[in-house]
Amino acid sequence: MAAQKDLWDAIVIGAGIQGSFTAYHLAKHSKRVLLLEQFFLPHSRGSSHGQSRIIRKAYQEDFYVRMMDECYQTWAQLEREAGTQLHRQTELLLLGMKENPELKTIQATLSRQRIEHECLSPADLKQRFPNIRFTGGEVGLLDKTGGVLYADKALRALQHVIRQLGGTVCDGEKVVEITPGLPVTVKTALRSYQANTLVITAGPWTNRVLRPLGIELPLQTLRINVYYWREKVPGSYSVSQAFPCILSLGQDPHYIYGLPASEYPGLMKIGYHHGDSVDPEERDCPTTFSDIQDVQILCHFVREHMPGLQPEPDIMERCMYTNTPDKHFILDCHPKYGNIVIGAGFSGHGFKLAPVVGKILYELSMKLPPSYDLAPFRISRFSTLSKAHL
Repeated sequence: MAAQKDLWDAIVIGAGIQGSFTAYHLAKHSKRVLLLEQFFLPHSRGSSHGQSRIIRKAYQEDFYVRMMDECYQTWAQLEREAGTQLHRQTELLLLGMKENPELKTIQATLSRQRIEHECLSPADLKQRFPNIRFTGGEVGLLDKTGGVLYADKALRALQHVIRQLGGTVCDGEKVVEITPGLPVTVKTALRSYQANTLVITAGPWTNRVLRPLGIELPLQTLRINVYYWREKVPGSYSVSQAFPCILSLGQDPHYIYGLPASEYPGLMKIGYHHGDSVDPEERDCPTTFSDIQDVQILCHFVREHMPGLQPEPDIMERCMYTNTPDKHFILDCHPKYGNIVIGAGFSGHGFKLAPVVGKILYELSMKLPPSYDLAPFRISRFSTLSKAHL
């Protein structure tokens, strides 16, 4: 452990996937980086844990598709460095009605960005996916790049590589005070540190860290329930049978998504891209009426469309989303303190993009020209919102 008087090039608060990739890029460039985590690792309190995440290029926005090109390359590089498989290509099947505007926009974006994809008619769907029941004339859009990221495994591998590169990871150290300045001082429950720059990637706890620094962002913390459904015939919805990830843009107000059975043998992950607003310190509070409604929506979806799954879930897990109003990230410097960088609001779709998010936060912290246009991610876009105040 470095002595208290040592000066770090950068301190990163929050060892989820975004903070860990920020520390990874800093360590890659020979920066003395300290990654702080309030809980002991590994833990399941934030947004980056769990068995799996979808990786895809199927987005409405061109800027996310462009970012994903580099993300795939960095995920592959991390696999090589860690010597373990972190990603499996399965394709991603998007389902919706032919006139669905979101589906049409995604297809147009994939075409414009020359991403390999395929449009499937109702007849094509029935032939290609006999273990999915199509009831309403849905069409399909197949993102050939889609697949599964093994989330817990990826986070452990990333933190191992950070240490190999010379970075320091300190868990069980909750930040209790930040004193801005050059250098910035970060006090934890155990000791104090100083650094030339500070990166805050605190997930659901972001505003708790930022309020003493005179800023509050329009972030909503949601508790998300994730469900696993048992196959009636083992293997029928598995990765080994080349079953794809699924994203349903249907009649429900929010996405329903699914990942093929893999990490939990015989169990397919199906969830609802929605949850209850919750204090991150109270995420284990009792089940709410909204929780019951959400699982009813999923049970109906499984009964209607996935006849090879048991109609009631076997396992329920929880994680957190930290949403912005427009569901785009916040990647920016503190408006008053230029050496404090903020990464927040990943809105349930940030895991796959973490390699590039970490690179951007590294560039901001080192005052380097950004690799991407940051206009969609600036804090200033919320200047008219009453919740955002500086």
